[in-house]
Amino acid sequence: MTRFLLYGGKGGVGKTTVAAATGHRLAEAGYETLVVSTDPAHSLADAVETAVGGDPTEIRSGLWGVEVDPQTGIDRYRSLFEALAAEFDDAGIRMDEDEIAELFTSGVMPGSDELAAVEGMATYIESDRWDRVVFDTAPTGHTLRLLDLPSVMDRGVATAMDLRDQVRRKVTTARTMMFGPMASRRDDGPDDFTAMRERMERVGTALRDPERTAFRVVTIPETMAVRETERLVGKLREFDVPVTTLVVNKVIEDAGDCKRCQGKQAVQEKSIAQLRESLPDLDIWTVPDQSGEVTGIEALEKIGPHLGG
Repeated sequence: MTRFLLYGGKGGVGKTTVAAATGHRLAEAGYETLVVSTDPAHSLADAVETAVGGDPTEIRSGLWGVEVDPQTGIDRYRSLFEALAAEFDDAGIRMDEDEIAELFTSGVMPGSDELAAVEGMATYIESDRWDRVVFDTAPTGHTLRLLDLPSVMDRGVATAMDLRDQVRRKVTTARTMMFGPMASRRDDGPDDFTAMRERMERVGTALRDPERTAFRVVTIPETMAVRETERLVGKLREFDVPVTTLVVNKVIEDAGDCKRCQGKQAVQEKSIAQLRESLPDLDIWTVPDQSGEVTGIEALEKIGPHLGG
C-alpha cells in the first residue's frame, strides 16, 4: 500500500465515510494514520463523531483527523505578495492596497479553498509523523483545480519573481553607479517565493508518484455517477495521477421481495458492469448500502473490510 491515499468523486457519494473507514482500518492494522479533509464543506467530524479542527486531533489510538482551514493557505500566499510590495517600497516604488491586491490576484488567482487544500497536502506530505495519510478531497471540480494548482501557482509566482528581479537589478545598478561595486553586494536572505515554488513542485511530484500515492475514485452505481466517474478518471490520467481503484458505494446486495429494490438493484448491476467494461484496468470494490446514518467508529468498522479485499 502507498503512503498517501486520495479519495475523490462527485458530491454525495460517501467519500468522507470511505476515507474515514480506510483510516480506521489502517489504524487497526497498526499504522499511525491521519485522515485529512480538504473539502471546504467539512464532514469528517460528523463521520467519526469527534470534534476535529484545523490541527490534527486524535480520534482513537493510532487514528488522527484534521480539517484544513481555508484561511491558512490564502494568508501564506498573500504574505508573499505583501513582502514583495514592501521590497518595492524600499526601492522607492510605492504600491497602495488596491495595487497590492491587483498584483496578488494577477493572472489566474487560485481560490482560497484549493490553495488551503494544496497547502494542507504539502504540510502532511512533508511530515514524517504518520505512516499513512488519507486525503478526503472535495467534489470533482475542486479536486481537478487542486491538482492543477501547483502549475497555476508556479506561473503566478514566476511572474512575481520576474518582476521582483527586474526591480532588484535596477536598484543594484543605481546603487553601483552611486556608491561603487561594493554597493551591489547584498544578502537577500531566504527566498520565500522560491521556497513556495519548490514546495508546490514537491506536492505535484508526490501526487504523480505511484510508489507513494494512489487515487481512489468513490462513486455510486447510477448512470450519471458512472459517466462522471469515467470523465474524472480520464482527467486524472491527463494529470498523470495514479488512479488505482473504484470504490462503488451504496450497493444493494439483497433486494429481497421488494419490487422497487429489485428494480434498483438491476440498475446498479448494469452500472457496475459498465464501469468494469469502460475501466477494465481498475480494481472495483463494492461497499454495501447501509441503513440509516453511517457515522461513528462502529459504522466505519462495518465498511472497512470492503476496502481492499
